[in-house]
Amino acid sequence: MVHYEIKIKGRVQGVGFRQFVNDKARDFDISGWVKNMPDGSVFVRAEGDEKDMEPFIDYLRRGPSMGRVDNLSKDGLDSKSGFSGFDIRY
Repeated sequence: MVHYEIKIKGRVQGVGFRQFVNDKARDFDISGWVKNMPDGSVFVRAEGDEKDMEPFIDYLRRGPSMGRVDNLSKDGLDSKSGFSGFDIRY
């Protein structure tokens, strides 16, 4: 099990990016949450099996068709969060 904080910059607000992340998280059985940030970025906390996390992050690098990802950064966390499911936070 791996746990990441992911920050995505680009045209990622107002283009369905959070719903895109939510859908892909469910596809890959990733738990956690996604939230728009005041600086125009999107922030994701994600936890799941390592074999599922990399393809999930690859999708986040592409984003939805109306979006544009200029930068994606991820930081691994040592602690496990124990999330149950995936949520969109407001």
